[in-house]
Amino acid sequence: MVLSDRSIKEQMMAGRIRIEPCDPDDIQPSSVDLHLGPRFQVFRNSRYPYIDPARKQDGLMELVEATAESPFVLHPGEFVLGTTVERIVLPDDIVARLEGKSSLGRLGLLIHSTAGYVDPGWDGRLTLELSNVANLPILLMPGMAIGQISFLQMTTPVDRPYGTPGLGSKYQGQSDVTPSRSYENF
Repeated sequence: MVLSDRSIKEQMMAGRIRIEPCDPDDIQPSSVDLHLGPRFQVFRNSRYPYIDPARKQDGLMELVEATAESPFVLHPGEFVLGTTVERIVLPDDIVARLEGKSSLGRLGLLIHSTAGYVDPGWDGRLTLELSNVANLPILLMPGMAIGQISFLQMTTPVDRPYGTPGLGSKYQGQSDVTPSRSYENF
């Protein structure tokens, strides 16, 4: 079942769900608004002739930092990685879903391609997979509300939460925008 605003607050007060920082005004009827961090990973198209998921490709992406005075411009058809301001920590019996804000989606901004699922046991900031499917550039300002996270109660606690040794949890504890580590699967 999806947690209501009341249940989200109860879980946060009990320390079971942690969202740091969290403004009480960001708690919606069944989700919590998340905000865009200032750092982005962008592809360096001239570095490699193609992306090889089986190889670590140093320098494939470069870090770019935006400010309120100089926001990040996401061009049509462009794909970059961003991150949330908030650190999310989940217990072993709650899973979360990351979704975009509908007002931004109506402008052509997608905040994830496939990484909308947050496993029980997760601890860290969320990396966003930002795409512009509109035909005009979109300005991304650090601190803007970028998405929302909802929480679902599981039937039982999981046997192996995300981050359990041997599970292959490549992104546990990430504190910044993190490029793909797919090469660790090969």
